[in-house]
Amino acid sequence: MGLLSLGKPLSWEETKKHAEHVRKHGIIQFINLYHQLKDRQDECLRWGDEVEYMIIKFEDEKEKVKVSLKAAEILKIMSEREEREGDKRASLWRPEFAAYMIEGTPGSPYGLVSNHSAILSHFNTVEENMRLRRHEVEQLLAKDEALLCLTSFPRLGCPGFCHPPAEPDPIHSATGSLFYPDDAIFGGHPRFKTLAQNIRTRRKRKVIINIPIFRDINTPDPFREHFNDEEAEASSRADHIYMDAMGFGMGCCCLQVTFQASNLEEARILYDQLTPLSPILMALSAASPIHRGYLSDRDCRWSVISQAVDDRTKEELGEEPLKNSKYRINKSRYDSIDSYISEAGSKYNDIQLIYNEEYYDQMIKEGIDPFLAKHVAHLFIRDPIIVYKEKLDQNDETESDHFENIQSTNWQTMRFKPPPPQSSIGWRVEFRPMEVQFTEFENAAYVVFIVLLTRLILTYRLNFLIPISKVDENMQEAQKRDAVLRCRYWFRKDIITQTSPPEACACVEATGCPSESNICDSENVNLDESCILMSVNEIINGKGSHFPGLVPLLRQYLVSIEIDAETHCTIQQYLNLIANRASGNVMTNAAWIRKYVREHEQYNKDSVVSDKIAYDLIKVINGITKGEIFCKELVGDSPFTRDRILRRPK
Repeated sequence: MGLLSLGKPLSWEETKKHAEHVRKHGIIQFINLYHQLKDRQDECLRWGDEVEYMIIKFEDEKEKVKVSLKAAEILKIMSEREEREGDKRASLWRPEFAAYMIEGTPGSPYGLVSNHSAILSHFNTVEENMRLRRHEVEQLLAKDEALLCLTSFPRLGCPGFCHPPAEPDPIHSATGSLFYPDDAIFGGHPRFKTLAQNIRTRRKRKVIINIPIFRDINTPDPFREHFNDEEAEASSRADHIYMDAMGFGMGCCCLQVTFQASNLEEARILYDQLTPLSPILMALSAASPIHRGYLSDRDCRWSVISQAVDDRTKEELGEEPLKNSKYRINKSRYDSIDSYISEAGSKYNDIQLIYNEEYYDQMIKEGIDPFLAKHVAHLFIRDPIIVYKEKLDQNDETESDHFENIQSTNWQTMRFKPPPPQSSIGWRVEFRPMEVQFTEFENAAYVVFIVLLTRLILTYRLNFLIPISKVDENMQEAQKRDAVLRCRYWFRKDIITQTSPPEACACVEATGCPSESNICDSENVNLDESCILMSVNEIINGKGSHFPGLVPLLRQYLVSIEIDAETHCTIQQYLNLIANRASGNVMTNAAWIRKYVREHEQYNKDSVVSDKIAYDLIKVINGITKGEIFCKELVGDSPFTRDRILRRPK
């Protein structure tokens, strides 16, 4: 969602004049935050999930499905409830980019107590809290509407895709899109439309999104669309689905998890150690194979959203010599991270990092270490995209909006989040690559899995670090069709370190890990030999005597701690889902969607997802979500899982 300040947003030309002011004061604010809070200690882990939802409208007589542009109406009611009930709220609701999207989180963080048993007992409440969130919103919907966890709406950008009807206006709209009307952008806060307009104005052309088409038997060869628009004709590519607006990316939904670490150093460790897991979890959670009414040859939204918010000029892209721009920038604002930030991770930073040397030197002089200083200086090569007139002049000792302005518009796989000034919130890390799943059971499983991994990393002092260039390679592989089964990924072969406690070594040896003589010495590691190519199944479930597997490690970890039987059973079922997705015993949401479309009686094997196919698809997904349909292809067929999804009493 990013920073939602109150005030009047400036146009790009006005914003540009104040860009250096925002950056300079943002750096000062970060330095002040660092010195005020670098020694902060919190007793325990706190964490929470963020689920993004779409509001869907069915037109049953016409057999059509649309997105419903009523997020502002719902959020107004939720905001009033939150104001009345305060800390008693079971959930909190916030706007997202699109007028058909809302974001729900727990009313307060999980893990407010410090012993392992109490922390893990919260895992048995995650799914129920997600269910309560959905129920809250469903009470406000019409009979022909639904609240669904769809990563991408299959006919987004097709004629008549939203309700009430809205037409694109390529001449006067914020995006200039041929397909995506401004009415589909959330209008309850000026941030979103201004972001879209300023990104387009800064780059001096519309955003360009091209996603490979899925080639079926009757797909035209070459597949090529033609548009009555010179810019679209020049920007679209053969054998690709063309899109031209921020909403095609930011209008997708995701599942995110934020952790509050005990201190600054622990937050840096988690940021680095979770980074190599980002592409693995993205492939495991793949849920978006359809864009603008076509089956694509990708299963994830990541490339779409990366292109959708790419504000780089032709000079920054390397298409023209540097003249008005200062840097050649290798990635979009929405992409994988470019550097680790802990001392242990720094040796794996094997790609050239572009950063603002002036800000870097300033932070070094103020006592910030080189790894963190480079990270922040790298974020600050970007311009602010949205500036509020009322927020230009701030007290750098007590405010951090200028820092957050840049920080919150660097949308990356991981986000390192300093505490807000004068707040009870600590040092946090946000895990951002996952796609949202159909059911609460699935979403809870992914959340619990990644939170458990943080406990495993910190308890056993495991090391997942690989060269950052290999993480980038993995990110490209993870988006491909059936990436869980078809692709291989660079992953660290020896994850036990010389600082891991004996229990960890014994635990891993019991699952078939290399012997202690092969334990990696992180001080003398050969980067080229630190990782090997493995499948997702091998990473998650193990590779015989060569690699223990993350799920077996977690099962061993659960044996070693005190936990009540009910929570233990729930966690085991969540781990079963992750293990079965990795092995291919059950399907990812993306694979299931693709299969459904290709088997539909009206599908012509031409990559086109028609109104009727989309309607039938979303109807079935709605039934799965509500517990009216049990789909064992997605979750397996254990009695526990069946009862959980169908919501049968225990």
